Amino acid sequence: MTRQQKVGAVLVALVAACALLSLVWTPYDPLQADPAARLEGSSWQHWMGTDQFGRDIASRVMDGARLTLTVAVGAVGISALVGVPLGIWAGMRRGASKAIMAGADLLLAFPALLLAIVFTAVFGASIWIVVLAIGIAGIPGFVRVARAGTLQVMHNDYILAARVAKVPGPRIAWRHVVPNIWPIVLTQVSVAVALAILAEAGLSFLGLGAPAPYASWGRMLQASQPYLATSPHLALWPGLAIAVTVLGFNLLGDTDDRR
Repeated sequence: MTRQQKVGAVLVALVAACALLSLVWTPYDPLQADPAARLEGSSWQHWMGTDQFGRDIASRVMDGARLTLTVAVGAVGISALVGVPLGIWAGMRRGASKAIMAGADLLLAFPALLLAIVFTAVFGASIWIVVLAIGIAGIPGFVRVARAGTLQVMHNDYILAARVAKVPGPRIAWRHVVPNIWPIVLTQVSVAVALAILAEAGLSFLGLGAPAPYASWGRMLQASQPYLATSPHLALWPGLAIAVTVLGFNLLGDTDDRR
């Protein structure tokens, strides 16, 4: 593990620890309003200050970490579970490759924002709609990565020997292809989680994510706009949380090309 990956692992671990801790404890109730304490700066009582409703920002950032990681992990799980098998299939079967890659290219024309708007119009606003939209939009990336890795593995002698021995294709994929492409898939997972976090924040900023009053880093940024001149801390902390988390996952997925 490189130094960058170690730094990324530490950042991701800290964010994950905050998300898990928020399940059992936060300094204050993240949904509880206190008009008497609205727009306060950092203090011993409120480490990151309070928002326009008097809610503790530190508690909301912790709760937002749980929601954001849930969305990101769920979306990337959908992308990987669909994209990796399709990519392996495309790499092993030349006949299926054109159809699968054409479908992946077609899916690239539908970004997460467009899918979220369509799904929200049909099913209504929900955090699971965001998970589905981001997950579907991320499938082409996993298809391409898995296919490229599979094509490299398929030229190895042990694959040719397995084919001569008439080993079934699914067994070859499971025993030989998947273990060899696993490192690049994990790298893609790390990058995809970072992109999913940015996508979730963007969709929440536009009002397509978690409904109010639930804490979401993107929604916190959206709500801070009228107060940027007088209370910049409303945008500082959720923005910093997004930046640190995305940086952590990007560093964790970093590979040393010099080796």
